[in-house]
Amino acid sequence: MKHLRLGVNIDHVATIRNARGGVHPDPMRAARLAEAAGADGITAHLREDRRHISDADITRLAEELTIPLNLEIAATEEMLAIALAHKPNASCLVPEKRAERTTEGGLDVAGGHNSLRYYVESLKGAGIRVSLFVEAEPRQLEAAKKIGAHIVEIHTGAYCDALDAAARAHELERIQKAAVFAEELGLECHAGHGLTYDTVAPIAAIPTIVELNIGHFLIGEAIFSGLEPAIRKMRSLMDDGRRSGA
Repeated sequence: MKHLRLGVNIDHVATIRNARGGVHPDPMRAARLAEAAGADGITAHLREDRRHISDADITRLAEELTIPLNLEIAATEEMLAIALAHKPNASCLVPEKRAERTTEGGLDVAGGHNSLRYYVESLKGAGIRVSLFVEAEPRQLEAAKKIGAHIVEIHTGAYCDALDAAARAHELERIQKAAVFAEELGLECHAGHGLTYDTVAPIAAIPTIVELNIGHFLIGEAIFSGLEPAIRKMRSLMDDGRRSGA
């Protein structure tokens, strides 16, 4: 059975900190707790408006983490310069709109491949693994391959937000087919957005997905159970799901 990696997104530890200012709670402390609880990597999204993770957070994470850092950024010159300065293990290009509360969908790689290619090539040239956050659509996966990405991260939001069993089954089938197609194209396949204890197992069961990135739900659960127990429970559910699909 192939190990399914867990990337823990710590953005919303910073959201809580920024609500009041100061230094507490500390995202770096959350990253260390996540590692102790079984996380294989840490994800952080440095947004243009710095609404949660800050530049100082990224500096600390890049310098102090002992597990891989996945830096989520928009495809802008400012963010590219920051990624090149810190050289995280991986950088995931995501769509970003100032008015959105959270990332609302995947990149239109097929429609924007000419401009995205520059960012992909620049990151790759610095030895950074490049991921593109996309919808479960064949044309987006083909475009990601065409511009040289190493990884696609499939957006699981529609699956998690489905209002009934039929809709969820439909979205799950789309993700399953996309994950298989990604492997056929030679792309490493990740998935994430909105995953919870109740929705993670069917995604974990897809054998061609090698990593899940989960954040907001875990930080919310940590209020009630603590961060390490929340992550350990998610890790256990992921492992159970992976075994069921083996």
